[in-house]
Amino acid sequence: MVLSSLPEAGRSRLEMFTLPTLLPQVSTIFADERGRLKDEIIHKYLYELEHTLSSAVLDFQSKQIYGFCSQVPYICSYLLPKEEHMGIYILKPYKKVQSRQYGPGMLYLSSHGLWLITIAKCGILCIRDVYTLETFARCRSHSHQGHGIQSMRISMDGQNILVNGRDDGTLVYLKWKRFGGLLASEILDYYQKLLISLSSTMGEENDYLSTTPKVCIDLGSDSEHTKQKASIDSSQDELVPTDVKKEIPWIQQKSQEAIKKEVNLFSKKRKEIKEGIKSLSKTILNMMEENDKLENIAKLDQQEFGLDLEELERLHDESQEEVAKMIKDVEMHNLAKSYLAELIKEECWNSMAVKGRALKCFHIPCVVENFPMKARTVEELKELERVLQQKKIEAECLKLRKEIVEAQSGVILVKKRHEEDDEEEEEEDKTVKCSNLPNYLLGSLSTDFGVDTSLLSSQLQLHSREEKINQIILLKDIIYKVKTAFNNEFDAAYKQKEFEITRVKERNVRIREIIVDLELEEAVWQPEFEDCEKPERTLVVQDEEITAHKHVMPWHKAREELIVNRETERWLLIQGANTRLRALMDMMGGVLEVKKEDILRMVIPQPAFMAKPDAVWTEEERKQFKDYEKKVKELNEERDKYRKSLEAELKKLQNSIQESTQAFDEHLKRLFERRVKAELVTNQEELKISNLAFSLLLDEELSSREKFLNNYLTRKQLEKSQTSEAVRKSREDLDVYKEHYDNLLAEDKVMDRSFKKEFSEIPGHQVDILYKLFKRRPRISKQKTHSETTSAVPFGELPGSGKLSKDAFAQLMKAMDELDNISNMPEGLNPLVWNHFCMTRRAKVENEQKVKQKAADLLEMATFLRKRVEEEEKVQQEIERVFHELILLQEEKVRFQLNLTIQILLKQGQVELENFQLVLEYSDAILINRNIIEDLNSVIRTQGQKKIASMMETKDVHKRILQIEWEHKKMEMEREDLNQKAWDIQMLFFSRDRQKYLNEPNYEALISIQIGIMEQTIAVLDKTHKKNVENCKKLLKKLGKFSNQKDIANYTLSCNLREELVAVSERKDICNAMGSKLTCEKIVKERYENMMQQQKLTHISKQQAEQISILQTEVERLRMKTFPALVQM
Repeated sequence: MVLSSLPEAGRSRLEMFTLPTLLPQVSTIFADERGRLKDEIIHKYLYELEHTLSSAVLDFQSKQIYGFCSQVPYICSYLLPKEEHMGIYILKPYKKVQSRQYGPGMLYLSSHGLWLITIAKCGILCIRDVYTLETFARCRSHSHQGHGIQSMRISMDGQNILVNGRDDGTLVYLKWKRFGGLLASEILDYYQKLLISLSSTMGEENDYLSTTPKVCIDLGSDSEHTKQKASIDSSQDELVPTDVKKEIPWIQQKSQEAIKKEVNLFSKKRKEIKEGIKSLSKTILNMMEENDKLENIAKLDQQEFGLDLEELERLHDESQEEVAKMIKDVEMHNLAKSYLAELIKEECWNSMAVKGRALKCFHIPCVVENFPMKARTVEELKELERVLQQKKIEAECLKLRKEIVEAQSGVILVKKRHEEDDEEEEEEDKTVKCSNLPNYLLGSLSTDFGVDTSLLSSQLQLHSREEKINQIILLKDIIYKVKTAFNNEFDAAYKQKEFEITRVKERNVRIREIIVDLELEEAVWQPEFEDCEKPERTLVVQDEEITAHKHVMPWHKAREELIVNRETERWLLIQGANTRLRALMDMMGGVLEVKKEDILRMVIPQPAFMAKPDAVWTEEERKQFKDYEKKVKELNEERDKYRKSLEAELKKLQNSIQESTQAFDEHLKRLFERRVKAELVTNQEELKISNLAFSLLLDEELSSREKFLNNYLTRKQLEKSQTSEAVRKSREDLDVYKEHYDNLLAEDKVMDRSFKKEFSEIPGHQVDILYKLFKRRPRISKQKTHSETTSAVPFGELPGSGKLSKDAFAQLMKAMDELDNISNMPEGLNPLVWNHFCMTRRAKVENEQKVKQKAADLLEMATFLRKRVEEEEKVQQEIERVFHELILLQEEKVRFQLNLTIQILLKQGQVELENFQLVLEYSDAILINRNIIEDLNSVIRTQGQKKIASMMETKDVHKRILQIEWEHKKMEMEREDLNQKAWDIQMLFFSRDRQKYLNEPNYEALISIQIGIMEQTIAVLDKTHKKNVENCKKLLKKLGKFSNQKDIANYTLSCNLREELVAVSERKDICNAMGSKLTCEKIVKERYENMMQQQKLTHISKQQAEQISILQTEVERLRMKTFPALVQM
């Protein structure tokens, strides 16, 4: 049995391997040539346990497993299944007991298998009963600080136990204090039986060994042969025994025999291979020696001397195949990528009539994008042309209809002609042109881009499907025109930016010249187009974008070097032959005339005498020096003027660039607003298209639903007619069949009544017997019910079918033949009468059988009719339901066609309402002209202002009244306060303090003296209090130090006490384990000796105390003699 853990699942796995009982009988069959058992003989069973176990043991009956749980403090027992199983079997605990031990532990079984011994990390050994798992012996042999017990062994008779510690290095011998009773008898009986069986077995083995001669394995010749082989070759797999006379185990003998067989079997082949290898090695060595003697050109490499040419060729072919495969895969991958790139380019770039691009501002982070547009297909253009032509025809037809109506009603409506003309003009403007409609009714701002919306139908007139489709086509055309209009503006702005960049480049040329002349370190701002502004650049790969090193053929490199050398030589020849250029460079610095730009670089050469001191200069030299200074001053002035002019020009150029780019940025900002508005218009039109498309889809769904319901109704009506016809036919057949059944039933009753009349000639008691026999029927096996027959034989005959009835009738007739036998005839009856009776009874039975058959058929026909009637009712209900659904669907379709979804533009931010809750349901909303609402609001405002003015007047009057009343109330209260004060003055109490205040002239000095005395008293009290507080603090500090010392002392004493307690407990356990009897005697003896010694010392101390008291009295007496006595007078 093997125990392993499954930490992922929190379980343990047990693997049990079993061998057959009669192993010597099958060893020759299931053992190989090396003596190892085959897998067929070993049975393997897998079990999984729900707890993680640290140890497990199997009982001696192989029926139960005991496990020690490692993560929970339990000992569990598991019952093994009796039947064999395949795969993993889950074992559940049969018994579960707390171990009362902590840490992982081990389990052991005693020799008789009735004791379960457990050890753990805590150092406690427990002996338990196998059946109840209860502990009946317990001992602590080791300390938990030394990680407890490592192993344990128990003797065969169970009286002696050896326990080995894990880290403390101690071996403890345990013995029972009292060993007896049932536990001892069981294990001792088992021990005696085991000794008897072992002694008998050992006797039989000794007898067998004494009679069998010793067999020595003599491998002398084999050893000599193998030694000769070892001298020939250095093979490592041959067996060379060192001591052939020594006895070896059976398994080693079998392995040696197998090796010898293999060696003998392949010895010739090995010899041939080794001889061939030696000859080949000699040949190759000779070839390598010859190769070393050759020249370097004719020499071969060392790897060329590889003998396995086929392997080399195979590896070379494999490498070539892998390279070819990799090349093919890379080519296919590149081809797929290029194909995908072409598809994307064709879809997103080549198919676009207007490529998508963007424009960026020079100085602000603003980007404007155009509308990428595909070219309209021929089908779209044809459809648009058809719709435009249809709209024009409708407009012309409307005009003609109006003229006809005007001509017919011209005589009658002469007086109201002007009014009708105005109304017709308004209707014509609304229906035909629709250009005078406001934007909030049109539903979009497309007119702001100059798009003609006169051909659009009003949103309130889109009822039919064709009108909605035409409206969608016209809206798509409007979106296309809006995008085209914006793209034209975008193209103009793009050209303007190109012009601005070109102009900036031209000005930057002059700016760079000025910066060079002024020797400034300013950077020149040069705007460029980005990739988003020129997206076609992303489709072209530049050389600097390629990071990989370009592969150049050697002959290309040689050709380029030759071309460079020739160009250099030609340039040197041209420069050497051009004498004019060399003279110009040497004499005039390379220029024929001095330009104004060269003033900043001009330098006046100093005279040669300036290298001498000033004192040795001549008059002529001094004049030349003055001229030199004058020229330098003039040159500096010219240089300053030119520098200032260059700086002014630089600033002017930079300002002009700044102004032009800022002007372009402003224009682009306006274009961005235009782009937002264009996108708004396209979104509005697309929203209208989405609403129309949704209405078309809903209309189509309603139409398809209506068509489906009509078809379904037609089928149901046809089915209704069929079911009605079937019900009518079934009722007719049922009536006819019922009539036949009634006739048969009447005949059967007549036959029953006429029985006694037919046999009236015979005596009465025989008639009664015959009547009983007449009523008697044979017992036959009942047929199965309809459900049983259909379940057993679904395709068999039905119970009421003709074949089954014939079989039943034939069986009945056979039974009747048995009843008609002469043996059943009553005594004393005439055989002729009996024959007549049998014929009559047979006719009666046949008639009853017919009645039963008719009744069964009649019941089946009634059931069939009832089912048909139910089906007819169901079909009728389904038809009524479909009719109701059709009516609801038609109402919904009409409501949908009349209840249109229109798009209205509303101006935001005009009117703000307080406490306004947003309402999203507008099912009962109506459209009203804005002017009516505004007029009504103006009237309401004027009336409201009038009402507010009257309310303000009323409020002022009421406020004045309240103010007067408040002043009157205030005066009343003041009067009451004055009266109360006068009464208080009259009734005022005059105390002694007040009298003293009035009589004492220096009352304030007296009060100040009293305050000074009180302050002195408070100061003395405060000083005394501070002194007491300081004393208390010092005392607290001393007490704190003393308490800390006591705490430290208590802690050290508690630590020592804990260690002493542990040592005492360990010594107590060891003493108990080593033998309590001797220890107790020793303790008793030691206590007796201590007690005797204590009594002796007590006696000695009492004697010494008496002597000391005597001496003290003597000393006191002598002292009193020496000193004089002073008596108080």
